[in-house]
Amino acid sequence: MTSTDATTSMFERIGGSATIDALVDCFYDRMDTLPEAKVIRAMHAGDLGLIRDVLKRYLTEWTGGPKLYTPEKGHPRLRQRHIAFTIGDAERDAWLLCMRGAMEETVTDAAARRDLDKAISGLADWMRNRT
Repeated sequence: MTSTDATTSMFERIGGSATIDALVDCFYDRMDTLPEAKVIRAMHAGDLGLIRDVLKRYLTEWTGGPKLYTPEKGHPRLRQRHIAFTIGDAERDAWLLCMRGAMEETVTDAAARRDLDKAISGLADWMRNRT
């Protein structure tokens, strides 16, 4: 992920760790409650605690914050890590519904939110492994 401003990372633009934490918590809360997200919620363990932490560390690093993901997990290899799951348009759209709602609630800077949405949307689309 790159920033539109070469000197300010997306991590800084959105508010740093506090915003990442709130974003991920809101995302998984939406996944747990929205009927439209049942298809992706079923792909996860009953307890979302561990995966919340992993996504927080990944998004922190992906947005230009401290390297919290790769020292423990190595290269993200997102498609490889998700290949066992059927991810088509419906799954992508459910994931984006949860993430966009979470961004609306937690990322107060509208320009940063738009830039983050563009990057997240591309990532979500790239994760599809079924047509």
